[in-house]
Amino acid sequence: MVKFRRRGLASINSEIRDGIVPAADGVTVSSEAPSSEAPKARDYRIVAMIIACALFMEQMDATILATALPTMARDFGVPATNLSSALTAYLLALAVFIPASGRLADRFGAKTVFRLAIVIFVAGSVLCGQATNLPFLILARFLQGMGGAMMIPIGRLVLLRSVAKQDMVSATSWLIMPALIGPIIGPPIGGFIVTYLDWRWIFYLNIPIGLLGLVLVTLFIDEVRGETPKRTDIPGFLLSGVSLGCLLFGFEMTSRSGELTNTLMLIAIGAAAGAVYIRHARKHAAPILDLTLMQVPSFRLSVIGGSLTRITQGAQPFLIPLMLQLGFGMSAAVSGTITIAGAIGSLAMKSLAPRLLRRFGFRDSMIVAGLAASVGYAICGFFRPSWPLPLIFLTLMASGFCMSFQFTAYNTIAYDEIPPERMSAATSFYATFQQLMLSMGICAGALALHVGMLVGGHANPQLADFTVAFLVVTAISASATIWNRRFDKDAGAELSGHK
Repeated sequence: MVKFRRRGLASINSEIRDGIVPAADGVTVSSEAPSSEAPKARDYRIVAMIIACALFMEQMDATILATALPTMARDFGVPATNLSSALTAYLLALAVFIPASGRLADRFGAKTVFRLAIVIFVAGSVLCGQATNLPFLILARFLQGMGGAMMIPIGRLVLLRSVAKQDMVSATSWLIMPALIGPIIGPPIGGFIVTYLDWRWIFYLNIPIGLLGLVLVTLFIDEVRGETPKRTDIPGFLLSGVSLGCLLFGFEMTSRSGELTNTLMLIAIGAAAGAVYIRHARKHAAPILDLTLMQVPSFRLSVIGGSLTRITQGAQPFLIPLMLQLGFGMSAAVSGTITIAGAIGSLAMKSLAPRLLRRFGFRDSMIVAGLAASVGYAICGFFRPSWPLPLIFLTLMASGFCMSFQFTAYNTIAYDEIPPERMSAATSFYATFQQLMLSMGICAGALALHVGMLVGGHANPQLADFTVAFLVVTAISASATIWNRRFDKDAGAELSGHK
């Protein structure tokens, strides 16, 4: 079991000023070595960057794949729209297996399961590269999704259990930085591979990254475990899988035309299964998704505020490319070049996050950054072809900067009051809501766009319709301010060093 040791602010601040703090100083690690051997001190940057290898691999895989779909469809002899089934198969695997990830980490050890997740993801990538037809690819993507479902929440769990509390803000920033590079370099790499090589190399790229991650995890990350629940929640696993799978699949289908009936049916089934699960979880001693975590103030506020913010974050990658291509008449290549501005802004923010949080604290920083991000993305709805491209680029970059800061703060403060024995349950719960809300963002953006088209009587979306859609989704993220204000003024002071 991991036990955090609280220390005074003077000690924390002095260690932060000194730079690197041994990660093992604040935790107890169940090492693979004999218990009499002291755990090795780890630089939190090394731990975060190793975990980021897995996150980088997953993010780059997703962004590269989008550029190859038309070529893959030609090779398989199917319409390009059918390839969306391969994308949703990955989402379905995430929905089913993310809730179980924390339980597996407690039973077998986070390091062991993290390595297994990398192996499964790489194996799925190899099979994707070997696919000769669409059904084969769908099954391979589902296997890949199984690995991805365990990699990210368990990677965060390893970080939480391997890094001293006062280093968590900096460690989270280091974790996210390589992941932000994936969406930046993914599209150009994907275009190069599709143009000059074979699309199968998109999946083979994951092999060296995954092998490197395996070696580094084995050498530099200690085994950490939580308490294993005595009862296995099989009914909860099935109910949560059906609920989350149907909801994610349904939200994803809102962006497709002619799928309204299927979309509503899936969302209804998901909501019904979710209601049954909530009733089940109240009676089970150790539910697979522990709803009692919402009684922890900082966790509850982070989940609610983060969920509202992620709806906007999920909607903007759907709305912005559509507006630039359909409203401005830009090519996919040009619009793709502009939309990486958000990722660049996110990358630029990461080095500043620890200093901003230390200076202003979590609550005030999240209030200001949340409102600024909402205003920035609302301005995006008023983009017009007459706007200078550098101004559009800078607006997107500034919005990405503020939104990424929000997620760094939410992802850190959420675990401030979580006891070590509940850390795995908290990471599974939080990762589940992250994925669900990002998918719901697509739903909200598509629905707002369709409503704008109906009100305006347009068969195809016009710039005014995009304005309505952006204002709707940014109003949702702006409402997170209500919850951000409910944080204590000194919430997360030990994490940030703010006095």
